[in-house]
Amino acid sequence: MKADIEKPRGLFDRQQMNTGRDFLLDWLLRLVLGGTFIYASLHKMAFPADFARILYGYGIFPGSLINLLALWVPFIEILSGICLISGGFGMLSKEAGLAVINLMLLSFVLIIGFNLFRGHEFDCGCFSFDAGPADGLKQAAVRLMIRDVLLLGAGFFLWRRFRQKSGHADQSEA
Repeated sequence: MKADIEKPRGLFDRQQMNTGRDFLLDWLLRLVLGGTFIYASLHKMAFPADFARILYGYGIFPGSLINLLALWVPFIEILSGICLISGGFGMLSKEAGLAVINLMLLSFVLIIGFNLFRGHEFDCGCFSFDAGPADGLKQAAVRLMIRDVLLLGAGFFLWRRFRQKSGHADQSEA
């Protein structure tokens, strides 16, 4: 009997190319999502009082929580972004970072949608504290909602890829 001999893989082996593309796609999504949250946290950490005013402007948070949120949210954002990009930080994994980012994005979409639904104009405070012209806030909020939905879609896509790689794919796919 002949022994099974593994065929050597060439430079353009389809499986290796797909693996390389998958790795690149995962890395780019991690960089975009994590980088977005790291960047968004920087001005909030530098100016927590301004961020507290933004949170108050949403009109949905209890006054007693505004300052705590203004202090903690930016640190959660930066830590989650670092975990996602670096593959982990201490005991936290990239999956944990992505889970927190996805939960924050889902929260942002719900908060923005709620404020748009009730006609409340607000400055999101995502990357700066400049509200811009008052007549442009609604259009800015719609663009913000679209951006966050797209980021959330990328986050869910990446979450599904992490689960597939770890062997926790949905039973319906098996």
